Amino acid sequence: MANSRFKAVDEAFAKKPVIVEPPAPATSEYYGCNVFNRATMRKYLSSETRRTVYESIEQGVTLDNSVAEHVATGMKRWAMDMGATHYTHWFQPLTGGTAEKHDSFAEPRGQGESLENFSGKLLCQQEPDASSFPSGGLRNTFEARGYTAWDPSSPAFIMGDCLCIPTVFISYTGEALDYKTPLLKSVRAVTAAAADVLEYFGIKNAVVHSYLGWEQEYFLVDSSLYAQRPDLILTDRTLQGHSSSKSQQLDDHYFGAIPSRAMAFMRDLEYESYKLGIPIKTRHNEVAPNQFELAPVYEEVNLANDHNLLLMSLMKQVAERHGFRVLLHEKPFGHVNGSGKHCNWSLGTEDGIGLMSPGKTDEENLRFLAFMANVLKAVYDNNALLKASIMTATNAHRLGANEAPPAIISSFLGRQVSEAFEDLLKSKDMVKIRGKKGYSLGIPQVPELLVDNTDRNRTSPFAFTGNRFEFRAVGSSANCASPMTVLNTIVAYQLKQFKKEVDKKIEAGTPIMQAVLDETRATYKACKNVCFDGNGYSDEWKAEAKKRGLDCESSVPLSYDVCTSKKTVAIYKDTSVLTEVELKARNEVRWEIYGKKVGIEARTISDMTLNHLIPVAIEYQTALLDNVFKVKELFPKSEWDALAGDEIRQIRTISEHTCAARALAKQADDLCDELKTIEDAREQAIRYHDDVVPCIDGMREHLDALEMIVDDQMWPMPKYRELLFIS
Repeated sequence: MANSRFKAVDEAFAKKPVIVEPPAPATSEYYGCNVFNRATMRKYLSSETRRTVYESIEQGVTLDNSVAEHVATGMKRWAMDMGATHYTHWFQPLTGGTAEKHDSFAEPRGQGESLENFSGKLLCQQEPDASSFPSGGLRNTFEARGYTAWDPSSPAFIMGDCLCIPTVFISYTGEALDYKTPLLKSVRAVTAAAADVLEYFGIKNAVVHSYLGWEQEYFLVDSSLYAQRPDLILTDRTLQGHSSSKSQQLDDHYFGAIPSRAMAFMRDLEYESYKLGIPIKTRHNEVAPNQFELAPVYEEVNLANDHNLLLMSLMKQVAERHGFRVLLHEKPFGHVNGSGKHCNWSLGTEDGIGLMSPGKTDEENLRFLAFMANVLKAVYDNNALLKASIMTATNAHRLGANEAPPAIISSFLGRQVSEAFEDLLKSKDMVKIRGKKGYSLGIPQVPELLVDNTDRNRTSPFAFTGNRFEFRAVGSSANCASPMTVLNTIVAYQLKQFKKEVDKKIEAGTPIMQAVLDETRATYKACKNVCFDGNGYSDEWKAEAKKRGLDCESSVPLSYDVCTSKKTVAIYKDTSVLTEVELKARNEVRWEIYGKKVGIEARTISDMTLNHLIPVAIEYQTALLDNVFKVKELFPKSEWDALAGDEIRQIRTISEHTCAARALAKQADDLCDELKTIEDAREQAIRYHDDVVPCIDGMREHLDALEMIVDDQMWPMPKYRELLFIS
């Protein structure tokens, strides 16, 4: 029988790009057309209703029932004009993805009639079944009641024939069962704390926003090849695969010309994104073959996170019509770069003051240093908590490899900012911060370059990059709300402590600016150990980081312990973001998800080992055995070693690898059966990490070796040279 792998390869090579032509000459003609934005509201809502909605979005004013009724009426008319027949509350359960339950606008009446109905009550609140979503013990399986509630700050949108309304998701007893609820609370906490500190600088009643600019990395794999890989189908990564002789070592893919099929996908994705108001700005090839990146314009953190989740869903839909599968796993291929989702975070006022940007006056620069010092102190004091927010079963494969920062949270500041802080420690006066400087290349036709006040350090997990911090350790498949909630919360808490200390100094008679300056100096001095501008990959840094008091735990399950420590509980209580009960529940979910993902990988590679790859290896071994016996029949004994010695050694090697892989597969299966009986989620997750992961890695080692021995014509699964170089 012909090897189906080669048929899949032929299909992949035969595919041509899908021609995608934008329906309008300019993006501005259709941008946001599927969003219930302000332009749409002007057509479908009265001025009074619009004003109240704007107040709700900008100032957090609660909408009363009468206003919600008017909004629902206008939203329904718009959605039906756009061809929508259903509506859903779109929310973010603790699975890490999104969820939706579609209800029809149609409401049957007597005598065979039907009316379209969508009330303010249906807009503001629904009751989806909460029993099957992860809750960490907050809900029993038989307790199904949960509630979704409308988030007016994130606009409704249309996907297909459905009106999607972004919502929070809470339990019957009020605990958060989602990612959006704590994110919104953390935004409220950090913006209020930042506004209080800004009053020292004469900025009263400031409206502060937390901003996010994410950079989404991903792989594209031809769908025909994807279908031949059980591991990609079930786990989103290749659990087996020997490195290709050519991968990324020439760096020729990075920022190279985008392949035509990939370009067609990107154009289609951008078109669909623009219709939903997702402000995609950048696209390019990444380092690994068939790896790409896109990034949007920065937005308010809640909206940016919703847009990222919507985009990840959209990417999968668009990819399918181009004959691709999108891989969002952090490490879908061994031996090449994995994928991250760099989260660029900053604080700024509504009227354009960037709190992470140096200014032109001493007071503006002091404001910059004060906020910078507080962010650094928050990260230093809570580096283990910040790390736990991005530690997952999938991201663990990426962190610490040479394409990603290590699993030790430190911050890169760059020479100029570092020097400014060091000068501050040595002086009682305000220090100067140099702005951008000109740099001439000495080529007349090339203009002078303006060099930023900081370089970049790709090994730094939390790097300052000019007017923001880039959290590089976030995984590509992650919900940004997890790390952003932690970051907002710890910064809010630290800003509150900073204000308390400054107020004490002012009450003692110190002038305001001097009090702020002195406390900024003390704050930086207390946290300077978190600043590291060197090579984060080096073994020397790992040893140094431990001396500096930074968390160096690499076990994913153990890293979660900090999430329920007394210190963490106190911070979340002080900022009113999450209760102790909610924190403990989320840890239960984390441990449970970790164990399940490792268990799925173990079962999958065991199946591949026993049912897909060992039988092929034995078939090839049988062919070698047949050849050896024929050699012995035809040639004298004195020539056996010369003519069949290599085959005999190959036969032995195959037996060694197949026996070892089979034993590990059985061990993994037995362990998974045993671990099912452990009720404690933490203990179970630790056992998966300590006992099952080594089995997975061991099986891979033997299977990768067999791939290089077995006849290529017999190997059943697409190899890396095909998965990574056909696009």
